[in-house]
Amino acid sequence: MRISLIQVASPDNETSNERRDRVSKMVLGTDADLVVLPELWAAGYFNFDRYSEESEPFEGRTVTDAAAWALQLGCYVHAGSFIERGSNGGYHNTAVLLSPEGRVIHSYRKIHVFGYESREAELLSPGTTVTTSPSRLGRIAATTCYDLRFPDLWRSLVDSGAEVVVTPAAWPLTRLSHWRLFTATRAVESQILMIACNAVGEQQGVVLGGHSSVIDPWGNILLEARDREGVFSVDVSDDIVKSVRSEFPVLGDRRPVLP
Repeated sequence: MRISLIQVASPDNETSNERRDRVSKMVLGTDADLVVLPELWAAGYFNFDRYSEESEPFEGRTVTDAAAWALQLGCYVHAGSFIERGSNGGYHNTAVLLSPEGRVIHSYRKIHVFGYESREAELLSPGTTVTTSPSRLGRIAATTCYDLRFPDLWRSLVDSGAEVVVTPAAWPLTRLSHWRLFTATRAVESQILMIACNAVGEQQGVVLGGHSSVIDPWGNILLEARDREGVFSVDVSDDIVKSVRSEFPVLGDRRPVLP
């Protein structure tokens, strides 16, 4: 299968509508089985003062656009995440995956909202559940950015059958070494295919790190982008996860840990 990661910059002098139009052209120029976008690419993660204005219902423009892209391309589209305006009036950082038929087949509200030099934890409500969904790519799940730091979440995903995990992010350049460490570690310890798509550019004085990657269950880096906007693609064996888990069945050797 071919995976295309789209690293998006969300500069302060560009409106979200301008960015949506620009990114649409990037997406429609791909030829992939799965296209992935970063965290809050339309609103801009660090534009905290605009979160309310940029929020949308679940089936708002982000999902509508992604459904149209998926239908036109005949591929899966992981639309990164967007600021979801929930029915109870709260806001969530919500990631969504659409099938080649343009249907939402998986969604995830970010559980670990970020509070260090960030207002995300102040403005957004955390999610409470993790799920996996069947797809032609394998059983697929999502996490978002800061979730990378919490291995128990990833263990829950594996226990739920996850084989492929997509992680959109807005990870700063200053902690790029952590980004590389956590993405590789989660791939190896969970024996999953890690698909991590990070933002680039500068937002509100914060430089995003890019270096989006696809990492196999052995920890091999199949793709690593750099720090510029663009589309980055790689071909991956359809059975890579099943093959590694069969050859080296470490997950079956796991034992409960006493309290």
